[in-house]
Amino acid sequence: MTPTHRFREFIAGVRDTIPMLIGAAPFGVIFGTLVTSGPLHLLHGQLMSLTVFAGSAQFIALGLIAGHASLAVIWATTLVVNLRHLLYSATLAPYVAHLPKRWRWALGGLLTDEVFAVAWAHYRLHPAGAVGPYYFFGSGLSMYLNWQIFTLAGLLFGAAFPGLQSLGLDFAMVATFIAIVVPQLVALRYIAAAVTAGALAFFWQTWPFKLGLLGAVFAGVAVGVLLSRPRARRHSTSREMSR
Repeated sequence: MTPTHRFREFIAGVRDTIPMLIGAAPFGVIFGTLVTSGPLHLLHGQLMSLTVFAGSAQFIALGLIAGHASLAVIWATTLVVNLRHLLYSATLAPYVAHLPKRWRWALGGLLTDEVFAVAWAHYRLHPAGAVGPYYFFGSGLSMYLNWQIFTLAGLLFGAAFPGLQSLGLDFAMVATFIAIVVPQLVALRYIAAAVTAGALAFFWQTWPFKLGLLGAVFAGVAVGVLLSRPRARRHSTSREMSR
């Protein structure tokens, strides 16, 4: 792959992530604003974005810190919330398995919900192992820098706008997730999985430590896998008959 092709792949990843960047920006500002009114120093808030880079986990951790929760509870809760990344990693693994470890570690550190959606939409159009890391890297790095910039904006200017978090700006992230999910619903098994996960997440939202969300995710995955089995058997049968 020539340097020019690598650059084009990188820029394509950045370009396709722009809608996600717009959706995540208010979320970053709100996080920074909440830090200014909480127990953390502003530097700690920025360091959290730099090292954790997980919006939902950061919001939850911030609330737990403000509530004087123990370190064990904070670790356990954020771990449960981020377990969905195991599913993302398992989905993308065949497409990055050929890359050196340094690339796999870097891409894993940049993986978010939005980056997964962009990378998966790109990778699934190509055979496993046929695409380099630069598209994924462009998407992940742009999202990372976007999160740092708007966290800093919230830290510096959020205090000047009291009640910012009550203006409904966080709906931008909801809209972003809708934009992520809806284009994927191209088959009955996908729709069934999404409906199952969404309904159970709503009914189980009172479970402690966000376990309801995790349970809903696994239930949705189970439904999708079960509905995919007949399709997989049909494909296997058709291949055998064609031999």
